[in-house]
Amino acid sequence: MLRKFVAVFAALLPILTLGQEGPKPDAWKPFRYFVGAWQGTSEGRPGAAKVELKYEFILNGNFLMASGKSVYPPQEKNPKGQVYVGWDFISYDRIRQKFVLRQFSGEGFVNQYVLDHMDAEGKTFVFVTESMENLPPGFHARKTYRILNADEFTDTFELATPGSDLEKYVETRSQRRK
Repeated sequence: MLRKFVAVFAALLPILTLGQEGPKPDAWKPFRYFVGAWQGTSEGRPGAAKVELKYEFILNGNFLMASGKSVYPPQEKNPKGQVYVGWDFISYDRIRQKFVLRQFSGEGFVNQYVLDHMDAEGKTFVFVTESMENLPPGFHARKTYRILNADEFTDTFELATPGSDLEKYVETRSQRRK
C-alpha cells in the first residue's frame, strides 16, 4: 500500500508543483496600497451611502481581504434604506498567473472576477467577471479601481443584464482613515 502511495505521489509531483512559483515578489506591490482602513461615499442605482472599508492581507499573505459596509439611509431611490455588507478576496492563481477577485455579498451573491488589465503605473485595475452565482445566466460585471492619490481611490461596479451593455451600478470614493 505504501509503495502504491509513493509511486502515485512521485508520478503526481510534477503536476502538483506546476506553477508553484507564485507571483513575483513584487506582484502584490500595487495592491499593498489598499491595506488599511478607509471611509467614503457611494452613489448609484441604490442611492447615496456612507461606506467603511478595511483591507488586510490574510492567511500568510496569500489573500488580500476587503471587508466593507455601505449604509444607505431612506431616500427617494431607496425608500426603505439598506445596509450592504460584503467581503472581497484577491488571490493569485499560480496556474493561470492571474489575480482573481472573489466577491461575497450579504445578499447572497458571489461574483468571481479575473484581473483583465492594470495600467503601467499600477493605478487602475480592471476586473471582469468569470462567474456570477445566484443570478440568471448572461449577467456579467466589471469592477474598476482607480488610485487617485496617496489617500484616495474610486471603485466602480458596472453590471449588465443578459444581452445588454455594462452600465454603472454604483461608484464609491474612499479616503484613507488617518
